[in-house]
Amino acid sequence: MPADPARVVTELTRLGGCATRRQLRRAVSARAVENAVRDGVVLRVARGRYALPLTEAHRREAHRLGGTLSHLSAALAHGWAVKTPTEQAWVTVARHRHPDAAARKGAVLVYADLARGEVRDGVTTPLRTVLDCARRLPFDEALAVADSALREGDVTPAELRATADRQRGPGSVQVRRVAWAASHLAANPFESVLRAIVLDVPGLHVTPQLRVTGSGLWARVDLGDERLRLALEAEGFAFHRTRKDLVRDCHRYTELTLHGWSVLRFTWEDVMHHPDWVRWAVEGWLATRAGREVAAPPRRDVRAA
Repeated sequence: MPADPARVVTELTRLGGCATRRQLRRAVSARAVENAVRDGVVLRVARGRYALPLTEAHRREAHRLGGTLSHLSAALAHGWAVKTPTEQAWVTVARHRHPDAAARKGAVLVYADLARGEVRDGVTTPLRTVLDCARRLPFDEALAVADSALREGDVTPAELRATADRQRGPGSVQVRRVAWAASHLAANPFESVLRAIVLDVPGLHVTPQLRVTGSGLWARVDLGDERLRLALEAEGFAFHRTRKDLVRDCHRYTELTLHGWSVLRFTWEDVMHHPDWVRWAVEGWLATRAGREVAAPPRRDVRAA
């Protein structure tokens, strides 16, 4: 495989801005990773863990504005993968502060008075970060953050749900929705966003990383509805790096089909850039199953990909 550092940056961005060496090596060579670290376009933040060099720039912005790193910037600082790593720093400043327009340029400012226990080393705490993102971000982005926080063990489902249930004011409804939908089982933001797209499709109830067993079959699907025998797969190029990977998945899909399962496969471009089409495809499968006519597909904006 080519040892191009730019490809490492692209793959790391697709993985949410933070990834393990094992995750990166599914798509890029070890030499490419080392070259990217050498060139400073990727940081080795811990043994076997890599990140885009956004957090340090965001910390400088927060310091310049006299605020606290928060929201998506805080999520990246905690080492969580997100839907789309942000170039702009998210900074929370006290309500009485009023930076001028020139000072605000290049940052997303949020005005709030944070309690002492909600800040650690200039960054909002994990729980406060998840709640902030759930309140202000689109649902799919917020769910990706919450899933990552649970997956890393920095927040527990019980504390997240209990705190979310006490929230009031604008955005509190979505805070509770995110908290109760979040799952540590989602493998990455790609899967989180796919789940966010289909969560409220009538008649569909998906479980992340569902184990499918029975009659000699053993498989794990990214999202599965056991009652409908429907699997939704988030298909990243990185997972088919070798012919062995491709053969393995072909065998898995064939065996699932032989046991009465349907498999709908979606690319990263589908999920991130064409969510309406993804939802249409799932709703179309349900319509076909019920003997109804499938609606016309939504228009795809080829420029988005």
